[in-house]
Amino acid sequence: MAAPRIEAVLETSLYVSDLDRALAFYEAVLGLRRIPDAYFEGGRGAALQAGPGPSILLLFRAEITRHSERVPAHGATGPGHVAFRIAPEQLPAWRERLREHGVAIEREVAFGENPPSLYFRDPDGNSLELAVAGIWPLTASGSSAA
Repeated sequence: MAAPRIEAVLETSLYVSDLDRALAFYEAVLGLRRIPDAYFEGGRGAALQAGPGPSILLLFRAEITRHSERVPAHGATGPGHVAFRIAPEQLPAWRERLREHGVAIEREVAFGENPPSLYFRDPDGNSLELAVAGIWPLTASGSSAA
């Protein structure tokens, strides 16, 4: 029997030490929108919409989330990583926006013939990437084109 189909990643999490500082960064620098009423109990975390579809970035304070009684406890130590998909023609505007906000581009890496991904850090040291969809050679069904 074939496995049921996964449609997409609905949400992903990064762990931060100062939730207000992290929210300010993701809202001001990346333009993500905080989801109303998605500030979790006890200052444990918050949710941001990342793009037009149901794509959610959760920011959690790991020291609180590790002790959650509502959902299974989770957390991480050390920097995490999230890549945000951008359109290739937006690369110059993103370089400028990061510069305007004093965010250093740590590295630019091109995968194949694609425009380079921009790597930079959030205030907690998480590795963030702005990348074009073409870095992953997938078909419309989500399987590898190879």
